Amino acid sequence: MPDGPRLPALLQTLKIIAQPTQFLERCANKFGDCFTLRVLGFNSPPIVFFSNPKAIEAIFNTDADKFELGKITHVFQPLTGSQSLIMQDGKRHQRLRQLLMPPLHGKQLLAYGQTICNLTLKATQNWFPGNFISIRDYTSEIALEVILQVVLGLKENRRYFQLKNLIEPYLESVNQPLNSIQFFLPPLQQNLGNWSPWGKFIQQRQQIDDLIYAEIAERRTKLLGEDVLSLLISARDEAGKGLTNQELRDQLITLLLLGHDTTASALAWTFYWIHRYPKILDQLVEELNSLGENPDPMDIVQLPYLNAVCQETLRIYPIALISQPRVVKESIKIENYQFQPGTILVPCIHLAHHRDQVYPNSKQFNPNRFLKQKFSPYEYLPFGGGSRSCIGMALSLFEMKLILATILLNYQLAFNQAHVVKPVRRGITIVPSGNFRLTVLTGIQTRISTKAVNR
Repeated sequence: MPDGPRLPALLQTLKIIAQPTQFLERCANKFGDCFTLRVLGFNSPPIVFFSNPKAIEAIFNTDADKFELGKITHVFQPLTGSQSLIMQDGKRHQRLRQLLMPPLHGKQLLAYGQTICNLTLKATQNWFPGNFISIRDYTSEIALEVILQVVLGLKENRRYFQLKNLIEPYLESVNQPLNSIQFFLPPLQQNLGNWSPWGKFIQQRQQIDDLIYAEIAERRTKLLGEDVLSLLISARDEAGKGLTNQELRDQLITLLLLGHDTTASALAWTFYWIHRYPKILDQLVEELNSLGENPDPMDIVQLPYLNAVCQETLRIYPIALISQPRVVKESIKIENYQFQPGTILVPCIHLAHHRDQVYPNSKQFNPNRFLKQKFSPYEYLPFGGGSRSCIGMALSLFEMKLILATILLNYQLAFNQAHVVKPVRRGITIVPSGNFRLTVLTGIQTRISTKAVNR
């Protein structure tokens, strides 16, 4: 096995929960491109992390039958449910992926574009010059609205408000580091009533489940729309079979958990970087303004510099630090090591994105990297790769571009360069520390009044 730290498994687990990027980087500096950790609690199996593109390519292209890809995701089962796409292997995984792909990719995104822009304008309508705002609070609110209205297809009715009021505290609780430990250590998963951490989690989950199942049942009796839930209800596999209520619920919860906080956090970093480097912001705003007034959402998402800015953000702080782990089922050879059944192989996105051989000065924000060069899917993999790449990656990037563009086209914001913003862990993502704020300089109201005076 590749070398790794000699710390007890429990201590390694706590380190990767508390300081994931620092711990991974220290291990890479000491042990090289691949190293072995034990970070799944008391009796953790060996987990080998890789950052070399050739090794990542070998893992992604290895026959899926040699891995048990859904087995390691048991950590997420209390959150996503047993029927979630990320829990499946083989033909079950392939079937679910084929049913989920159409609503989240390609032409279907066209139907969501203007809605995302409108939701962004609505969330920011009370911004006035002089406001001092936590941008992540707003990106989180917008991302949640996208889940509720674009994915679930909810209108502003009673169930919509009930879900909205439940989801935010639920995610906040799940993402707290002390609560996260429970998912890695099953002995802590004790329901001792609402006053206990696990009991509170179970109660919150049940309340959300009741509302989602009620929405699924109601929608099965109605004329379906263009939202993701409607398309999933009408989807059929090759045998003509649709998704069960539990399968629907588990996919929706997975999209909520993996598509809300992640997109909100990536956007917060984007706003940080472009305001940290005003020349980048100026170039981006100039590109957006080149489309004229009220640009079409599909024209916005095709802008090259906007795309490069979002790609560079996702390089430095990707959606998740790792791609989905693979449990070895049949002995395989990678990086001159012969890995036996039971070993867990992890393509490490964070370390791959910070290889100086691929990305010189990797800690520096430089969107021009993506204008000058096309990186392979084994060098740049913000949404994972192979057959287990994130199902929502197209929607997430689409959403990022439209929210960012809509705000920059309607507001001018400023960042106090004296403030030190640090990366901190939140759930599976890394977010800017809580002191990150932007000041509103000009906005929609200012521009409207200026136009009126000019007339």
